[in-house]
Formats: sequence, structure tokens, C-alpha cells
Amino acid sequence: MRSLVLGTASAAVVALARRSYLHWGSTEAELATALPGDELLPNANVTATRATTIAAAPDAVWPWIAQLGQGRGGFYTYDFLENLVGCDIHSADQIVPDWQSIAVGDEVRLHPEIGLRVARIDPGTAMVLRGGVPMGPVAPPYDFTWAFIVHAQEDGTTRLLVRERYEYTRRWSPLLVEPVQLISFIMSERMLRGIKDRAQRTEVCIPERARERAK
Repeated sequence: MRSLVLGTASAAVVALARRSYLHWGSTEAELATALPGDELLPNANVTATRATTIAAAPDAVWPWIAQLGQGRGGFYTYDFLENLVGCDIHSADQIVPDWQSIAVGDEVRLHPEIGLRVARIDPGTAMVLRGGVPMGPVAPPYDFTWAFIVHAQEDGTTRLLVRERYEYTRRWSPLLVEPVQLISFIMSERMLRGIKDRAQRTEVCIPERARERAK
């Protein structure tokens, strides 16, 4: 009986932790809302939605998203960790005009030899990437979308949402995807903060009450 209680409690803790890192920063309304890119994988097995409030207008946030990618603006995360596996990432601290052009079909590289394709682009509002990371010569055992959504708020701030969706293509897909989710959370949380810090440095005319809300 004691083992059963401990097992049930452990499972509950794991479920709570999983919900926390899959939904970091998001509201219940945001979790329930369909976002651009969801239609590409209507039967996704795993969805992670993470968000933050930025004390800046959307047009101060979007340029940092438009220039995402290896060989471009980077991902504003932990460059040194990404570079340990040869990603050659160098996150930009300024907006570069040459990196602002992005279109459906373009490649956004994660690594010099690995990239995702732009599946949808709504300039100023949404960018959706699609693909996966191969395992050597083996195709990834999942289909994947990575959406970056910019929502203007009435008080002048911006909600930035990042949604990952995975649709399994192999029976063993969860064995690969589930453990990666914790790493994904760590990197996504840092990326959201990285974009937030950069955008707020370029936006100085936001009311103080909005800045307080975004802390």
C-alpha cells in the first residue's frame, strides 16, 4: 500500500513538473487558443506553449524574430552550450537589416548542416518553422512545427508566444521527444528572456505600469 501511495505521488509530481515546463509563462486562455501553424500538425502528440510579456511594441519585437537562425541573429539562448555541439551560434545584440527578409520556403538553420523550413510567415505577427533534427542518416521520427507569435496588448506591451508541436511517426518517438522537452524548456525560457531584454532596450516609450506588468 505504501509503495502504491508513493508511486501515485511521484507520478503526480512528474505530471505537475511536465505541465510547468511545457506551459511556462502561458495563460490558460493562450493554451486553449489555436495559433498559426497548429493547422500543419492537427494530430500533434505533444504541444509546448511558452510565453512572456515584453514592455515594447510589436514592431520592436518582430525584428529579433525575423533574424533568428545560425549564421544570422542566433537564438538568444546559451550560445556556449549550443557551440559545444558545433552549432556555431552567435546571438546578435542588434538588429541587422540584411537579416530581416524571410519568406516561406527559406531555411532557418539550427546548425551549419541542419535547418528548418519556413512554413508560414505573417510579417510582424507570426513565423512558423517546420522540420526536424535527423539522427545521422536516419530521418527524425517525428514531424515538428515551431511557431513564434507576436500579440499586441492594449497597454502597449507585447505577448510573445513560442509553440512547439510534435507529431510522432514511429512507435518509439516518445523515447526521444519526451526527454528533450526539459532541454527545450531551458533553451526556450532563455530565448524568450533574450528577445525580451533586447526588445525592451530598443523601446523606451512604454508607460511605467506596462513595464511593471512585464517584469
